[in-house]
Amino acid sequence: MKLPLILASRSPRRQKLLEQLGFPFKVVPPQIDETTEEGLAPEESAALLARRKAESVARKYEDHPVLGADTVVVLGEKLLGKPRSPEEAAECLRVLSGKQHLVITGLSLVHAAEKLSLSRTAATKVWLEALSEAEIEAYVASGEPMDKAGAYAIQGKGAVMVKRIEGCYNNVVGLPLNLLAQTVREAGLDIWELMRGE
Repeated sequence: MKLPLILASRSPRRQKLLEQLGFPFKVVPPQIDETTEEGLAPEESAALLARRKAESVARKYEDHPVLGADTVVVLGEKLLGKPRSPEEAAECLRVLSGKQHLVITGLSLVHAAEKLSLSRTAATKVWLEALSEAEIEAYVASGEPMDKAGAYAIQGKGAVMVKRIEGCYNNVVGLPLNLLAQTVREAGLDIWELMRGE
């Protein structure tokens, strides 16, 4: 496979995590409809959207491996997406306050020229502290919740609200690096060579 890897994501958090590994990569935001069919399990929804993102970019960059990712937050049977307003962000935090929820990220690695398409998911349990209305209002006023699934960022100010997690921390940020390494190996690549830029 030719480098660089292409990241089909606008997320600065995913970009930072790839930079942490030393991967040479290029960002090409996907152009897709992010609605999914009703009745899909959260894991299926995350994997489907990740694959759609990767495939939409892979059509233009056939000689490159393309990585797509999608993260969803699940409370019981309910999917919690990115809030569209400060009011939605506050309501989402009220719903999550004092409860355990699930963060699921779908990963998809697509290489059109090699006819390769791999999709995997990772799940992490997260417990938030019970939040007061004043805490919710202060956090929403910071602006941080507005582009985050579940309306919080574990790697930012939202870290003070997270009581504990069970599973991969980077998954909650938006890119489970261990799962990425497994997927890259499954594709027949050497993760360490990629990290050295070879």
